[in-house]
Amino acid sequence: MRDESAKRAAQEYLAGKLSAEGQRHEDKLNREAAEKLAPAVWKAVADTVIAQCSEWNGIANEQTFTCRETLLGDLRILCAGRSQQMVVHFDSRKLLVIIKNSARLEHEKDVVLFVEGYATESGRDARLMRNEEPVNLDLLITGELRVLAGLSRQT
Repeated sequence: MRDESAKRAAQEYLAGKLSAEGQRHEDKLNREAAEKLAPAVWKAVADTVIAQCSEWNGIANEQTFTCRETLLGDLRILCAGRSQQMVVHFDSRKLLVIIKNSARLEHEKDVVLFVEGYATESGRDARLMRNEEPVNLDLLITGELRVLAGLSRQT
């Protein structure tokens, strides 16, 4: 009886150790994927911001938003007739995308998105995460543009 409980305890210990090693390996692969694919994620963010500004301008039939790239590679979005601006910044070392919108209320913080690698059926990919949830980038950017234009965040 005693040998059986010791054997079971040792097996549980070994299973836990293997599980922890497997998780560390998975975390390492995810970090490598995030580092490798972060520039592509940033390009998708920049393309989405530019496309949504262009779409908004086309629908409004006026140049409501002006989107420019700064010398540091950030995107600066200005709204016609308003002094506020939105800056979308990519920190490649920390794998962060930070959205600063001066039209937000003072108590609202900057939007901080984290580039995370993850496993797929065909290998690895990367995505933006916020509060440990995947980000719907189109919805997020639309909400930020609405605030910048002086509208409420939601329709």
